[in-house]
Amino acid sequence: QPATLTVMTHDSFAVSEDLVRQFEKDNTATLTFIKSGDTGAALNRAILTKSSPQADVFYGVDNTFLSRALAEDIFEPYASPKLVGIPTAFQLDSSNRALPVDYGDVCINYDRAYFAAKNLPVPQSLEDLAKPEYAGLLAIENPATSSPGLAFLLATIAHFGPDKYLDYWQQLKSNQVAVVNDWETAYYTNFSGSSGKGPQPMVVSYASSPAAEMIFAETRPAEAPTASILAPGTCFRQIEFVGILKGTRQRALAEKFVDFMLDTPFQEDMPLQMFVYPVNPQAKLPADFEQYARVADQPAALSADQIAQNRDAWIQAWTEAVLR
Repeated sequence: QPATLTVMTHDSFAVSEDLVRQFEKDNTATLTFIKSGDTGAALNRAILTKSSPQADVFYGVDNTFLSRALAEDIFEPYASPKLVGIPTAFQLDSSNRALPVDYGDVCINYDRAYFAAKNLPVPQSLEDLAKPEYAGLLAIENPATSSPGLAFLLATIAHFGPDKYLDYWQQLKSNQVAVVNDWETAYYTNFSGSSGKGPQPMVVSYASSPAAEMIFAETRPAEAPTASILAPGTCFRQIEFVGILKGTRQRALAEKFVDFMLDTPFQEDMPLQMFVYPVNPQAKLPADFEQYARVADQPAALSADQIAQNRDAWIQAWTEAVLR
């Protein structure tokens, strides 16, 4: 009988059915995926159930939440042979409990048609977003529950500093920033650029989102209806990881799945499935993705240690300042 491997992921996880079937055939296995909400919610589920794990593998924890996953000790170390050749800049856990899979930039996306129709300049800095002409025009995700929301919060801390970022958020609050719990709500309900019906023409999303708008359009337009603000310090680079959950009874199969995620076929499949960049430099980007997706030249940066030591306090302070 095939062994069952259960993989817990965030809701944005996607992989080609052909690749899943190939893995199952090669390993006499059945793959089951448990989608568990945004990154923060999925990680909370993995932590709350660690004494009786619901899965064998967890994919989707990113560098904003990584230290929490490691502190909660939910992963077993695994030094995959596929790590050879993956740049060390992506390998943030020296004990190999969490292995890098992909990366992408969280940025502010905007609705081109709105700004053109209003003859309004597109903001070119975080400071611009607090100006009166952009009042009520930005939707963001709650950093306590959403990894893009947390990434944007960290971008503001990197830019303004830990002592000044709350002053900036008070300005955004006064400027009627809209806060929702997750990326799906922000992008598909609040943002005008994806549905054409949302109230906000700017949203915290990904620099690859405009590529998705082009690739999935029923009739491909001359240019993407949305674009990303890529000015220095306005984006934050996310790296996503996979780890084998402690207590798995399928250790050998879990190792094979981690190898599978780091290997070229899966790495080349990701861009058009999840609109992220592969960490494996051997993976070739699809032509559409290469043409339309963007990365930030100068993303905001905070060290993993800074995030680990301050993340919870920063989120709590933000919650007090913005939501209460």
